Amino acid sequence: MRLGPDIDPALRELLRQEQLDTVEGVFGFQAGEDLRKAKLGHRRRTRLFLTDSQNRKHELYLKRYDREPLSARLRRWLTYGVRTSPADVEFDNILALRRIGLPTMQPIICGKQRGVWGTRRSYLIVAAVPGEKLDTYISEFLDANVNNTNVLQDFTVALAQRVSQLHRAGYVHRDLYSAHIFLDRSEGAMSLHLIDLARVFAPRWRPQRWRVKDLAQLKFSLPAVRWAQKYWDLFMQEYLGEEAGQAGRLNRKIDRKVAGMRRRHRRKYPKRKA
Repeated sequence: MRLGPDIDPALRELLRQEQLDTVEGVFGFQAGEDLRKAKLGHRRRTRLFLTDSQNRKHELYLKRYDREPLSARLRRWLTYGVRTSPADVEFDNILALRRIGLPTMQPIICGKQRGVWGTRRSYLIVAAVPGEKLDTYISEFLDANVNNTNVLQDFTVALAQRVSQLHRAGYVHRDLYSAHIFLDRSEGAMSLHLIDLARVFAPRWRPQRWRVKDLAQLKFSLPAVRWAQKYWDLFMQEYLGEEAGQAGRLNRKIDRKVAGMRRRHRRKYPKRKA
């Protein structure tokens, strides 16, 4: 079992009471709201609302990893090492991004159960991040600020700074869609958090290829007409900083990726608007 840094004693006791501090307890846990999603396979995600002895409410997310297919296990071993479990990987990624100052989830606890061929089962609990998920909130946000260019420019700059911070530290996300970014304006400032860090890694070979993939995923998942056509140039200028002269070549690579993603999307959802 591994605890995240600075976990409140009352929360730790709450985890013990709910038997969320052991693999057996976690996989027997039946409460909470299951978040079903296509292609989760051996993974299961659950949202929990718990109250500790100090009457403080906690919104937590539990990720359970059952037996992995051999192919997934081999890919994980090659990328992260044979001693890691799926839960360990995301736990370590969260800690790594928090060390570079990038806002993300608070890791609460993770644990694993070993089997003959490595990890048999593992789990991870994280705290909810503030704000709204960008893929579902972006239309409302754009509507509310259609005549407020300054707000949309501030958002674009903040988004570019977060992605640049990630990439300049040597990491890539590999699932950098708007569904994995939360936007929070509850205290006036523009705050962005990255979530779902299970595939984050620091590429040793061809890092630019992976960065292009991240940027293409982001551009593909945000409104093309209402945002990208108006603000992508500003995004790239802020993302590249002193290297802004490379924007043309980089944009061509990104746009080729985006075009391919749109073709695949149209084939998969022929009756839907792309």
